[in-house]
Amino acid sequence: MHQHDHDEHHHAHTPGSNRRRLSFVLALTLVYMLAEAIGGWLSNSLALLSDAGHMFTDVAALMLALFAMWFASRPVNVRKTYGYYRLEILAALANGVALVVISLLIFYEALQRIKHPESVAGFQAMLIAIGGLGVNAVSAWLLHSASSTNLNMHGAFLHVIGDALGSIGAIVAGVLIWLLDWKIADPIISVLMCLLIIFSAWQLIKESVNILLEGTPPHIDVRSVIDTLHEVQGVTDVHDLHIWTISSGKDALSAHVCIDASAQYKATLEALQNKLHSEFGITHATLQIELPDEEAVLKLYQIASRRTQGLQP
Repeated sequence: MHQHDHDEHHHAHTPGSNRRRLSFVLALTLVYMLAEAIGGWLSNSLALLSDAGHMFTDVAALMLALFAMWFASRPVNVRKTYGYYRLEILAALANGVALVVISLLIFYEALQRIKHPESVAGFQAMLIAIGGLGVNAVSAWLLHSASSTNLNMHGAFLHVIGDALGSIGAIVAGVLIWLLDWKIADPIISVLMCLLIIFSAWQLIKESVNILLEGTPPHIDVRSVIDTLHEVQGVTDVHDLHIWTISSGKDALSAHVCIDASAQYKATLEALQNKLHSEFGITHATLQIELPDEEAVLKLYQIASRRTQGLQP
């Protein structure tokens, strides 16, 4: 009595398009990461080195995202009936953890520099950071639209945004050091950037863990789903309801639905599936239809038989 709808979701961005975007962003990031690392070392700027550090995690994160996206496109088999979609979620989780770890390391180094400020070539750091911001802006523009529908792309997008914040911080620090000789600006701004990045990474980690624990998607209210299913004519009860996310944009549902004896099985099932798709975007639904008990069915059958024979019920 199970009905499955295995239609594929149609997203604004296909996996091939996302892979091309990620590949281009990876090339840009790799080139400018090397430039910032060298520039940060020559100018002794922690803000610039921290930005290069974030770019280094970006390179690893983007490579991981690309690998997960390629692997997730492999066909399903008898051992992986859902395919490899969850690899994208694991990659997003790894990216979030990497952001937190690198930010904590930079945070620690920044605290040491606040206690013992070091000389920084502010003007050179500022110029290099401006170039880095330009690269981050292009990368963010390429990833932004796809990040709203794919958690793996969202993780990569957050890495790029973290770099953009780091570049802005390095620019501000460079200006303050260059014009005001305020050496402490470099570590202070690094601390602020790290806090912002940790906050964003934590949201990514929470969302990834929720999917891995098969929690209810945050954009779906279970009570609303139950109420909507009850709107279908013939439905008397909904129980044993579960809603989870297979991968980004792939929500699934299973439930037991009781219908009265007069309801048409096929028409009711189709109406339930249409409701789930139109109201909540759920196209992978396993619905077990439960009929009334045998006594109720027998009574209705007897009434129908009497009417057919021209007798009163």
